[in-house]
Amino acid sequence: MSDSELPALREQAARGDRDAIDELIERAAERGDFEELRRLADGGSRDAVDQLVELAAEKGDTEELQRLAAAGSQDAADVLAELSDEARPDDE
Repeated sequence: MSDSELPALREQAARGDRDAIDELIERAAERGDFEELRRLADGGSRDAVDQLVELAAEKGDTEELQRLAAAGSQDAADVLAELSDEARPDDE
């Protein structure tokens, strides 16, 4: 599927087509498209939230992780806690 087909896919997703939503999530994750994933997450897609958390963690985007955690994502909160633990110097 090419990028020129994205508008039609978005239209199908807006009508609730689960396959279209899944395809958009997959393509957005591959492109690192935070905007598309946020839009899908805001529309209620848990899978989009999961991809956002994964992408933000990979990029070290703590602001995005904080936004997601504040919106109720326990996974984002867990990743933030892990990053915080990694940033602390070890006591020897």
